[in-house]
Amino acid sequence: MKDVMTLERLLTVDEAAELLGTSARFPRRLIAERRIRFVKLGHHVRIPSSALAEYIAAVTVEPVEVKWRAGRVVV
Repeated sequence: MKDVMTLERLLTVDEAAELLGTSARFPRRLIAERRIRFVKLGHHVRIPSSALAEYIAAVTVEPVEVKWRAGRVVV
């Protein structure tokens, strides 16, 4: 039986920036700082869609329930 390698979508820097809602400079900085996985194909740089999803999950801040007592926040 042959092993079938599944390839995921590789995004250009511009496509990643569009999905993030930023300029192309932001994903380029993430790549330069090694804060996101990327693939280098010759001089082309691509970002796996799963790497973008992982990055978004890692930087997502979940809301907390805030309680007020006497006009002050109680954690």
